[in-house]
Amino acid sequence: MTFETWLAFAAASAVLIIIPGPTILLVVSYALGQGWRTALPMAVGVALGDFTAMTLSLLGLGALLAASATLFTIIKWLGAAYLVWLGIRLWRAGGTLDAKPRNDAASSLKMLGHAWLVTALNPKGLTFFVAFLPQFIDPNLPLLPQVGVFGATFLTLAFVNAFTYALIASRARSVVQNPRTMRVINRTGGSLLIGAGVATVALRAGQA
Repeated sequence: MTFETWLAFAAASAVLIIIPGPTILLVVSYALGQGWRTALPMAVGVALGDFTAMTLSLLGLGALLAASATLFTIIKWLGAAYLVWLGIRLWRAGGTLDAKPRNDAASSLKMLGHAWLVTALNPKGLTFFVAFLPQFIDPNLPLLPQVGVFGATFLTLAFVNAFTYALIASRARSVVQNPRTMRVINRTGGSLLIGAGVATVALRAGQA
């Protein structure tokens, strides 16, 4: 794996992680209702949930790579198309972040478990990992070292992102509830997703 490949993965992951989804809605809801104390347990839960989803996805990817390099390439093409589709949906999502404050007195362990379940069991998350990770995996190199580096990078970014969202929501609620702010985030992220999908297709065509 080259440093450029890792840097591209880290940059793409950072963009994708910051885009609000079901997990971020949950994090923001707890933070709006219970303040900054939710940041650490929610961030840990999100990281564990992403680790679970990523592990399940990678088991499938490893089996595909072992079975057929051609099938693995097809998955990468489908993944590129999925990124473009996801970007278009995100662009059209507008500026809504429907996060209602949760005022129930949940313990740190309960918040951690809730974040883990929502993140790990989200079908879109599993689909996303299958579509996203293969774009950066070189089938000519050992799989496990690549997975280890990419996984650690993604999980670190996911933890920092959830922690930051919780702190912002607890201290600057107007930011996460401002439609204009969320519209900018959604459209910027959508544009970058579409660009990533198109660039991946162009790269595949150039290598053909």
